[in-house]
Amino acid sequence: MPVNIQNFKKIHSELTAQNVTLVAVSKTKPVEDINELYLLGQRDFGENYVQELVDKEACLPKDINWHFIGHLQSNKVKYIAPFVYLIHGVDSLKLLQEINKQAIKNNRIINCLLQVYIAKEESKFGLDENELDLIKQQLPILNNIRICGLMGMASFTDNSKIIKTEFQYLQQLHQTIKNWSFPNSDIPNILSMGMSGDYLLAIDCGSTMVRIGSLLFGERKYTDLKM
Repeated sequence: MPVNIQNFKKIHSELTAQNVTLVAVSKTKPVEDINELYLLGQRDFGENYVQELVDKEACLPKDINWHFIGHLQSNKVKYIAPFVYLIHGVDSLKLLQEINKQAIKNNRIINCLLQVYIAKEESKFGLDENELDLIKQQLPILNNIRICGLMGMASFTDNSKIIKTEFQYLQQLHQTIKNWSFPNSDIPNILSMGMSGDYLLAIDCGSTMVRIGSLLFGERKYTDLKM
């Protein structure tokens, strides 16, 4: 399925009007599709798999903001550390420490979002409030990361009440961490929640960044994923 240009223009317009950032989720999609949206002005793209992201970054324009939105293993941080714009799924102190280590090696400060577990599903990753507090205590010595806000994934359900409750919980936590003291940043203003099926509800609940894939690129074929 080709890129849905009509959907892109509509979504881009409505998000711009609300000052919400669109991350076009391009995982498993060819570089031709990404370039098509790039030529229409899109600059933020999200990938779930390290090798796929590395391959695409090498052959696409250098002013793209690459977001890593998948579950990131500590031993693979080094491959994206030289160029990644924002890592969404920081779900452990160990991972954050590794990102800081690789950022030092690359003489960079790497932008990160702390992923909070808000769904009622064992398959989802994320931090609980106790783990957030532990990270808060360690932040003063992590000088090469910038905490930009929070990220969360709602339950996979058609029940909008459940989704809304989860988004509201994350929004409340986001307000709480704004009072933390962060190295390399003032206020962590990004709240990344909402995807193709629930992004409008997420925005109503305070989201400032949404991750949209299928509405732009169509459904995916998972025949040859590059982890």
